[in-house]
Amino acid sequence: MGKKFIPGMELSKKYYNEIVKKIIIRAFPALKYSSGLIDYGSDVLGYDTEVSMDHQWGPRLSIFLAPIDLQKYGIELDNALSEQLPHDFYGFSTNFSGSKEDYIRRMENSNNGKVKHLIRIHSLEDFFQQHLGFNIHDEIKPLDWLFFPKQRLATIYKGQVFHDDLNLKAIKKKLEYYPIDIWYYLMACEWEKIATEEAFVGRCGDVDDDLGSSLIASRIIQSLVNLCFLQEKKYIPYSKWYGTAFKNLEAARILYPICISILHSSNWKERESYLSKAYSFMANKHNELQITEPLNSVVKPYYGRKYLVISAQDFSEKIFAKINDPEIRKLNRIGNIDQVTNTSRILENVETISKFKYLYNSNFEAHK
Repeated sequence: MGKKFIPGMELSKKYYNEIVKKIIIRAFPALKYSSGLIDYGSDVLGYDTEVSMDHQWGPRLSIFLAPIDLQKYGIELDNALSEQLPHDFYGFSTNFSGSKEDYIRRMENSNNGKVKHLIRIHSLEDFFQQHLGFNIHDEIKPLDWLFFPKQRLATIYKGQVFHDDLNLKAIKKKLEYYPIDIWYYLMACEWEKIATEEAFVGRCGDVDDDLGSSLIASRIIQSLVNLCFLQEKKYIPYSKWYGTAFKNLEAARILYPICISILHSSNWKERESYLSKAYSFMANKHNELQITEPLNSVVKPYYGRKYLVISAQDFSEKIFAKINDPEIRKLNRIGNIDQVTNTSRILENVETISKFKYLYNSNFEAHK
């Protein structure tokens, strides 16, 4: 394995084109299938480095079969790959530790016998049910989007399709970005989160609670950054690559150094000064979208007190008023699953996510 690092997506695409495709053609010449790398991992997002090679990285991909073909040929195809794959590819082992059911597997050198490959064979139906908790044959309704974790949408969007008999690209296209009313709703919710705490940075500092002031400021920074992703219509990846992805946004050119200055501020007045710059910048970015009338971009005292705010509630109200879908308009402004929680054990488990639907269902009942 001592070869020069190759980005994982590039390696997997070569693996398919140079090796895997030929095995499938020889063993199953009439088989209809799709293949690609769209699941999870730094390599799917294009952020992998040499450090990523220690787990869930290497020559790998998914093969998608129609349910009837998965039942008829799935095991046979898996065996054909195990028997015919080379033991290494461009110097990287194609053999992996553990079993097919393991969530994390590692490249493991092997020179003979069957290859314990990391080529997942499943149906599109099973894949999207596991990743989004959704039946791909159903229409995606606006409220379904609230329960699709952004990090899963990010990898599906960024992932690549190598071969496509089953219209995987069409499914990816449907998931490209939120419908407009959901987009409005998510932005309104993020401004609402800022509105609930924007005065507290100064209030905490005023009573010598600099820790509280700093923690609140950090939450506001996260909401401002989340708004940048929303305004530029980009999905947010999982937390390890949150800042990296943010730096690739157009807004980061101005906002990134301001955020760093907020975090490094030594007192609440300095912190408030940099936050004021961030507020004005984001208000102007909102106005550039031209989805509402131009809104105030100058900070002002909070109800006559000395704490400077942007009056984020105004942005939330104006954006929320743009929503046409009556079902979305009934919702409280708690946002989607990512805005409700950042707990990985929830966001990575679609069954757990489904239990959060009662929050929205009970809210609908309250409005009837």
